Amino acid sequence: MLNVEQNRRARKYSLGELTRRLLWTLAQPLFRFSPRPCFGWRRFLLRCFGAKIGRSVHVYPSATIYLPWNLEAGDESAIGEHALIYNLGRVTLGARVTISHRAHVCAGTHDYTKPDFPLLRPPIMIGSEAWICADAFVGPGVTIGEGAIVGARAVAVKDVRPWSIVIGNPAREIKRREITQ
Repeated sequence: MLNVEQNRRARKYSLGELTRRLLWTLAQPLFRFSPRPCFGWRRFLLRCFGAKIGRSVHVYPSATIYLPWNLEAGDESAIGEHALIYNLGRVTLGARVTISHRAHVCAGTHDYTKPDFPLLRPPIMIGSEAWICADAFVGPGVTIGEGAIVGARAVAVKDVRPWSIVIGNPAREIKRREITQ
């Protein structure tokens, strides 16, 4: 039987993290209402809140970065319109990663085997040159290999091999990705 009261009483965030969350919430209008081409401004704001953001990273104003200090984005990566980076745990994007519009990268869950349903924060790693397509979901603790593609609306709840293409729910590999020069 679930113990909802014990879950609600549990301290899920430190005082410092609660303070940073409050400050990030207050800064959100500066991020959200910045003009679309102001990528440098949004990089600056994310860095002010502890994100490790590479050069020429494009984060669109409608993207939601839940906890900036748990985000690392490599050079030339992009986080598209209305993407949700729910990074209770660390989310690491390699260089030239694309997170397409409305994709959901979810580094938070609960331990359903315990009655108090404690919060878990498994990290997500997305390798360089990977593409998380529109409306796709990447679950907690998942590693997306270098160059992999998680197809539109796919649900990746297990690791995805490098240079593979996965589709469906749950995501299954359909073929290997080949780059032609």
